[in-house]
Amino acid sequence: MKRALAVAFLIAAGTFGWSQQRPAITGIAFVRVYASDAASSAKFYGKTLGFSSSKDGTITRYPVNDSQWIEVAPLPSPAPPTRLEAVGFMTRDARALASYLKAHSVEIVDPLHKGRFSVRDPEGNLIVFVQEVKGAAVGPAVPSTAVSHRLIHSGFVVKDRAKEDRFYHDLLGFRPYWHGGRNDTTTDWVSQQVPEGSDWLEYMLNISPDATLKQIGVSDHMSLGVKHMSDAIAGLERNHCEGPNCSASKSGRDGKVQLNLYDPDLTRVEMMEFEPAGKPCCSEFTAKHPTEHESR
Repeated sequence: MKRALAVAFLIAAGTFGWSQQRPAITGIAFVRVYASDAASSAKFYGKTLGFSSSKDGTITRYPVNDSQWIEVAPLPSPAPPTRLEAVGFMTRDARALASYLKAHSVEIVDPLHKGRFSVRDPEGNLIVFVQEVKGAAVGPAVPSTAVSHRLIHSGFVVKDRAKEDRFYHDLLGFRPYWHGGRNDTTTDWVSQQVPEGSDWLEYMLNISPDATLKQIGVSDHMSLGVKHMSDAIAGLERNHCEGPNCSASKSGRDGKVQLNLYDPDLTRVEMMEFEPAGKPCCSEFTAKHPTEHESR
């Protein structure tokens, strides 16, 4: 009798544990930014970066590939201090992930609807989880003018790393990828990969509370992956990119070649090669690099 009760207890415990497992989070689905001028924003994302667009109510969507996209929303009034409104991550089971987060006392701010729901992280950033489906409501095909076909990371200002780590690392399972700083003795950037993929979220640390919109736009950013920066620069030239930034590539502190553009509202769109061309400062990479065609 005691053995039967023990077996029953183990089965029940196993079932409970299984029900609390976190569903897979496989990559970035989208980044949503605000725009104060729709025409100027369309010129940047549609012409300079070469993406096609579709409308979803007030939001303009620019597909990057068949499962990732950029969203541009009208700037509200009064204007918020950042132009980054939301970051979306893909999950293999949105319903189960919503249940998992609720079980861990995370408030669902937008309930599950059409395969997506949203929460706010400990610092108030809007995080959307999207059911992973190829071509999920992305819209038109990506044209040949597009300078990239992969979103590889997004970053935003983080004030309390330990608090954010409890959410992204402990609860959601994000994994260290790389960290570094403006010099070898400080940590200004912490890259945390999604648990079941190679896309990452970048903590932007040590940002002044009096930062200007341009300084916040440097931190609250998105990154488009490219295999060879020379090809991206050639694409920008074909798309009639204007200004010195259009060809100003450089090697970042992580050893990866990058190029920084800014949309009309000063949100940074960083173009970055998938793999480092040189040795990174500060720390080694601790996980695989993204690729041009990510398998999920």
